[in-house]
Amino acid sequence: MREGRVLLLGVGRQGKAALYDLIRSEVVKEVIAADISSEAEEYVRGLKSSKVTFVRCDFKDERKLTELMRDVDLVLDLSSPQFAFNILKLAVMNEKHLVNAYYLIDPTSITNPDRYQKLKEEVKRLDELAKDKNIIILPEFGLDPGIDLVLAGQAIKELDEVHELYTYGAGIPEPKAATTNPLKYKITWSFNGVLRSYKRPARVVRNGKVEIIPPTEIFSPKNCREVEIEGLGTLEVYPNGDAVEFAERFGILKTLKHAVRYSMRWPGHCEFWKKLVDLHFLDDALIKVGNVTVAPVEFLKALLEPQLQLRNDERDVVILRVDVRGVKNSKRLRIVYQLIDYRDLNTGFTAMQRTTGFTASIGAQMILRGDISRRGILFPGTDVPFDVLQKELDRRGIKIEHYMESLST
Repeated sequence: MREGRVLLLGVGRQGKAALYDLIRSEVVKEVIAADISSEAEEYVRGLKSSKVTFVRCDFKDERKLTELMRDVDLVLDLSSPQFAFNILKLAVMNEKHLVNAYYLIDPTSITNPDRYQKLKEEVKRLDELAKDKNIIILPEFGLDPGIDLVLAGQAIKELDEVHELYTYGAGIPEPKAATTNPLKYKITWSFNGVLRSYKRPARVVRNGKVEIIPPTEIFSPKNCREVEIEGLGTLEVYPNGDAVEFAERFGILKTLKHAVRYSMRWPGHCEFWKKLVDLHFLDDALIKVGNVTVAPVEFLKALLEPQLQLRNDERDVVILRVDVRGVKNSKRLRIVYQLIDYRDLNTGFTAMQRTTGFTASIGAQMILRGDISRRGILFPGTDVPFDVLQKELDRRGIKIEHYMESLST
């Protein structure tokens, strides 16, 4: 086993957790941590680790990125979704393995067939190039997308035919931390990312047919429902993301009757945000307020973000549930994989940091260690070994539960 050198792009919320994990790994010899912010530089220097070096870098600077990639074995990109696809292309061109936690195909592209098809063709071209260069590109390897895809892949393997596929993901304050603001919500990842996800369409399968739910309707009562999570109580869910893209990659779209990717929040979230959507608070179009011109969504972000921060003594909770239903040996079965994790108040890392940042770090280490061998652009749902991921998460105190039940015919 050869130690490797890792270029970590982004030392924000998830990057901090990934860095913490990387420098404790026996397969990581050195980490070059790159970011543009002074706060990130202070954090890295404060670690006082001989394994890590900080470099200031603007992620729009392709020349600098190429220079940084030159002497490393793997790039771990946790910068920002806006840079992800370009950084992926640079890694391929520079013959470097890469891991990131971002969607490979932008979910917003599903309403623009031409753009969606061009992205698919570009991914295919890069996949072939990565194979020729003998490198591994592992995108979509955080929490959601990431762990959820691996769990779904494992559940699908346990059935002969899949009829229903539901995934549920939540990053929310635990119950006692949810009562300190009217939204019952606190930020555990980029608030820009949260608001972007509230503005994208969802693609689902209903009664065997593909449907697109527009962004203005994801919080509508007809698309939201409640689920029970043992130990936490009732949560409400709304469609968020592209279930069809992943169903196609799993090769199960032809047999699916229902498939939805859901996000979970404390009750009342959908009603509140549906009103804000209808009142155009999430719009990007500039409006004039007195002598100031501002986008409503930017005003909303500036107003809410400071009020929605976790206190140092408060915990968030991450919930991930994969619910797959189908047939095994002519019997109808339901298979569920579930993960619930809480903030570690000793390290300060939130559950979101642990399940996203740690997971991305695990992906990098799996590649360096040789646990993943297939070359090209990989899909976590079929190319990441479940047993290895489960073992690595368990070592970090992140537990996966599994149960199966028979369904009536």
